[in-house]
Amino acid sequence: MSAKTVDDFLDRVRQSAGDGTLVRLNLGASIQPDGIRNVFIRPVRLKDSALLSFVYRHPTRDVTKNFPPDEALDLLRDLLGRQFLNAFLSTTAGTAQLTFRKGRPTRMVLGKAEVAEAPDLAHDRAKERPVPGTSAWLRELGVTAADGSVKAGMESKFRQINRFVEVLQPLLVAARLDPSEPLHLVDMGCGKAYLTFAAYEHLSKTRTGAVTATGVEVRPGLVEQGRVVAGRCGFAQLKFEAGDIASSRLDSASVVMALHACDTATDEALAKGVQSGAPLILVSPCCHREVRPQLTVPEPLAGPLRHGIFRERHAEFATDALRALLLEWAGYETRVFEFISTEHTGKNLMIAAIRRKTPGDTEARARAVAEFARFHGIVRQRLAERLGFDLMHAAAPAQGQVPVQTPAAVQDPIPNPTVP
Repeated sequence: MSAKTVDDFLDRVRQSAGDGTLVRLNLGASIQPDGIRNVFIRPVRLKDSALLSFVYRHPTRDVTKNFPPDEALDLLRDLLGRQFLNAFLSTTAGTAQLTFRKGRPTRMVLGKAEVAEAPDLAHDRAKERPVPGTSAWLRELGVTAADGSVKAGMESKFRQINRFVEVLQPLLVAARLDPSEPLHLVDMGCGKAYLTFAAYEHLSKTRTGAVTATGVEVRPGLVEQGRVVAGRCGFAQLKFEAGDIASSRLDSASVVMALHACDTATDEALAKGVQSGAPLILVSPCCHREVRPQLTVPEPLAGPLRHGIFRERHAEFATDALRALLLEWAGYETRVFEFISTEHTGKNLMIAAIRRKTPGDTEARARAVAEFARFHGIVRQRLAERLGFDLMHAAAPAQGQVPVQTPAAVQDPIPNPTVP
């Protein structure tokens, strides 16, 4: 794609800003994560002047600036591809997602409109969220009251639900999941299924292809609750199954997610996703008990790690970093980030794995896994076992040589019909 793709995208922004159909424009995937992480743009009217309001989100604060449309478009041209690699435009006529790689536009994907009505142009207004408080399933699950207001004590859950949907959209584009193609989402260990319902409803509204979803949960009471709520909301293609993650069967899926699956349950979900050939896998790890007793550290770290909180965080880092390396070896690109502020939940780390078109340098990635495991003294880890990576062998190579292992998931992937 050429610069014409950027021109086409900006033309859509210009037209929607001019005719009053612009809802929002979000810039993400910053190449400077320690600086401005995101920019959120919406139309406003101040003293009879139509402006575009830019909210610059820094790690610790938000800064708002308003610009005339022409000035705003010039600013956008400078930001796109240079500071931000993702741009998502929402209008009452439809959506457009523009992505970049190495500063060059790679594709623009069009989708259905998120909302049908023109936005309110008042400068001070309640924040628009992808999951409105009026969604029936939020009321059924006790998040909101009958009038759509968020119940006391559920504010953090409501923010978490919306933030997850905001994160999901650009990852679907990065995973090359065409909005006109069928999509099947599987939530492993879905619990009360807040995020299962949120993802299903949002995807059903914004994609033209058929959307189906399955929630897997070991507790029968929560499975029945999910089925009842899905029936009341008319979500015919949202199903719930009883079972644990390790023993559940998963032949194919477009998106596999496991949010706050405890300890090695996260590894089981990751392995299921890899073995099914899912283009996108999302996990938010919870608890890190398996690796912690195995950890050995160099002498300079021994003193600080006598403190329990440091040992806990070190175990979290070692576990999740090893997971990311194993996913890279198995044919995925990984992104690790905080998907919501620790103010709302301490379980805020997300690992996103996007399947590559080609396996890449498997030998180098195998060495990276082996060296990391050896440095930390890790000889046993559930995801490695499920993917067939022998950490015991890799941790003690003959004459300093790291054995090259080839992931079965890359050798013989299960075909996924939803990949464009």
